[in-house]
Amino acid sequence: MTTGETARKRPPLFRFQAALAAFAGLVLFAGFLALGIWQLERREWKLDLIAAVNARVAAAPVAAPGPDEWSSIDFAGDEYRHVVATGRFLRGKSVFAQATTDYGGGFWLMTPLMDERGFTVLVNRGFVPYRDFPADADLGESEATVAGLLRMSQPDGAFLRSNVPAEGRWYSRDVTAIAAWENLSDPVAPYFIDAGSPLAHTPPPNAEMGAPPPGSVDYPVPGLTRIAFRNSHLQYALTWFAMAGLTLVGAVVVIRHGRRRPR
Repeated sequence: MTTGETARKRPPLFRFQAALAAFAGLVLFAGFLALGIWQLERREWKLDLIAAVNARVAAAPVAAPGPDEWSSIDFAGDEYRHVVATGRFLRGKSVFAQATTDYGGGFWLMTPLMDERGFTVLVNRGFVPYRDFPADADLGESEATVAGLLRMSQPDGAFLRSNVPAEGRWYSRDVTAIAAWENLSDPVAPYFIDAGSPLAHTPPPNAEMGAPPPGSVDYPVPGLTRIAFRNSHLQYALTWFAMAGLTLVGAVVVIRHGRRRPR
């Protein structure tokens, strides 16, 4: 009996199983291929982001956007812009947002600044190791000028952890929620400022051991914004393309084996 005659004599159940296997293989191949292409697109996006961030961080600071510009601010065009604001810090209005840094776990000290142009903007003054840090100790009474990086609001808390304002637990720097809880005077900027420049900051020598001992560092520590982004999308893309190739090879092997094996 020839191979063609054998194939024609396959029972219906066998032909159905073969068709189902072929369909599943096609779906897997298309899925793996799509994932690989998506990772390449993500790689291009990440490279553009890295280039934009490096350019913005190194640029000379410009005035923090005022109310007339807020409607046009977005992540793609404004995140990590180097900005400067002048005004007076508001006493008794600071909050502590959870942070993980080169100094270990602790908190970002977020204090509102009443800008001289008539609006309020939250300023991340830097890292502190504990929640009961004396937030108003070094504010003074005179105007302060803050230079740093513009950051977009981070609403809704962190992954699986919602902000709990009543308990002073902030897992993300949600500008709208902080402004409402602290009764900040409108208008409030839809962004916050990470004070300091990460380009000028040198990590502590014992960073891998956690926070330095008390007294060895002046808190809050500014300039800890992370501007280095992991970019492994090419490796992921090659992995998905390899999976697609193996799926195709496996489908060919199964089809050829099914044709040669008599029943």
